[in-house]
Amino acid sequence: MRSLCSLSFKTISDYEENLKTLIRLIEETPQDALVVAPEVCLTGFDYENFDKVVEFASHAADEIKKVSKKRIVILTIIEKIDGEVYNMAKIFHNGEVVYQRGKARLFRYGGEHNYFAEDSDEKVEIVEVDGLKLGVLICFELRYKELWKKLEGADIIATPSWWGVLRTEHFKVITQGLAIINQCYVVASDSANEDCTKLSGIITPFGEDKRNGSAACLKIDYDKKEVRAMRRYLDVGIG
Repeated sequence: MRSLCSLSFKTISDYEENLKTLIRLIEETPQDALVVAPEVCLTGFDYENFDKVVEFASHAADEIKKVSKKRIVILTIIEKIDGEVYNMAKIFHNGEVVYQRGKARLFRYGGEHNYFAEDSDEKVEIVEVDGLKLGVLICFELRYKELWKKLEGADIIATPSWWGVLRTEHFKVITQGLAIINQCYVVASDSANEDCTKLSGIITPFGEDKRNGSAACLKIDYDKKEVRAMRRYLDVGIG
């Protein structure tokens, strides 16, 4: 049975050490795992060293590809594409990037729009990877109900986040609500930094809410039957 794994760890100023932490945690998961890491976990929003942040992207992606054999790894990496810098959600599988898109709804209160280009809502979509229907919502995107609608029918929604500690209850309620409304698994991963919620976790289609607590990795078994059972039991038209 496939494992779902939610990661939570602190991002420090040393990008290479962050990458080593991520790789170690991924390597400790089962071979067939789906692993979700926090938003920009390799660099943080290090605007003072933004050129260095962007330069790190290619190296980081190459290293993550190496540990994505059989696994599915989901996170965001800050990357420059065609002269624009994006907070890019990436899905790695079998040594390749099989899906990517930029963050479509930037957190303007935090000034993200001053540093990042905003991608299109049209790229928020369900993608099938190794037999799983997957969706990704990046942090602030969770607040937009129209994006929830676009991911109806997903088996699993990953939510890599850097969510502010002052809005901890919002993150908990919204991620649990997403699983209940879309009748799917939600694998939430938030940073363990002091300014974040530290509320990584996994919510089942029935709304059972499991959080990492002090664990760097929370693992549960994925059961497609739970998704089907919930959609039959409370039929709201999600296929």
